[in-house]
Amino acid sequence: MEIWVNPACSKCRSALSTLDEAGVEYTVRRYLDDPPTAAELGEVLDRLGLEPWDVARTGEPVAAELGIGSWPKDPAHRDRWIAVMVEHPALIQRPIITADDGTTVVARTPEAVRSVLP
Repeated sequence: MEIWVNPACSKCRSALSTLDEAGVEYTVRRYLDDPPTAAELGEVLDRLGLEPWDVARTGEPVAAELGIGSWPKDPAHRDRWIAVMVEHPALIQRPIITADDGTTVVARTPEAVRSVLP
């Protein structure tokens, strides 16, 4: 199991606590320090069944600077969204957990975290 976290994020810390309480083994990826590649982010989005704009943190200051709130949200612009999220990983919603079986969730609630526990 892998979890993408920002250590400063309370939702991330809560998810880590839930994993610890469950006694499961996991790998932490501090995605701000070790951003995903475009291919990795694309795979995670496919597993989530979501598009990049669905997990974009549009409230981040860099989102406003880039004006992504006005970007088209369609298949023709998917790669543009992914590229900017890779370049500016703070735009990626967190935490994201990928379980050993490939199940992936945006783990912002305890229920979402528990949904990927074995």
